[in-house]
Amino acid sequence: MCETKMLKIGLLGGMAWPSTLEYYRIINETINLSLGGTHSAEILLDSLDMAVIEAMQQQEKWDELGAYLRYHADVFLREVDFILICSNTMHKVAETLEADGHEILHIADTVGTAIQNAGLKKVGLLGTRFTMKEMFYRERLAQMGIETVIPSDEACQEINRIIFEELCRNEILGSSKMYFLAVISDLVRRQGVEGVILGCTEIPLLVMQGDTDIPLFNALECHATAAAEQAISQYV
Repeated sequence: MCETKMLKIGLLGGMAWPSTLEYYRIINETINLSLGGTHSAEILLDSLDMAVIEAMQQQEKWDELGAYLRYHADVFLREVDFILICSNTMHKVAETLEADGHEILHIADTVGTAIQNAGLKKVGLLGTRFTMKEMFYRERLAQMGIETVIPSDEACQEINRIIFEELCRNEILGSSKMYFLAVISDLVRRQGVEGVILGCTEIPLLVMQGDTDIPLFNALECHATAAAEQAISQYV
């Protein structure tokens, strides 16, 4: 058996499954680009049932969600070097896993680093209503010196609907794409943001950088790329 010093990644995926495919692709492509040949990532994937998670989210059962995610993270004990929660929203319970000793690569930290590298200070945040309205994500970015603003209440409601009723079901509609682009333009015009975070792992399935001149920070891509870089940081 060939021994390497590549770190093994644990993916808590399925939230929802289309974006988990993107995590797997980006991590492997990044590692292969760095190491060449036939190199690929060492990954363990535990794919969760999104319907179970969505039901608990809508009922605001965050303690139960934390326990649910912790149960699945425990599957990785002694098997992986660090864990990715493949969902922006579910980072609301990331501290529950960290308290149990799991090493979590936090998605907001990777996004914040990308924003800092771009030299920006004020950005918009798009995601589920939990990610936009609650402070667990925005406070993490504030600790990095980044001001985060969100759309109007009406826009937050429609964005949340599109995510759960369309994107999580792998339904990509042109009308929803145009709505997101209008919200992004409005954030720039009315609130003076310098860029926008695509803070739901499903949003990049709908909106990409090529759709607008406004800098977009794809949280999924930031997270997956950082994971790949961390995995090979000790590789010899």
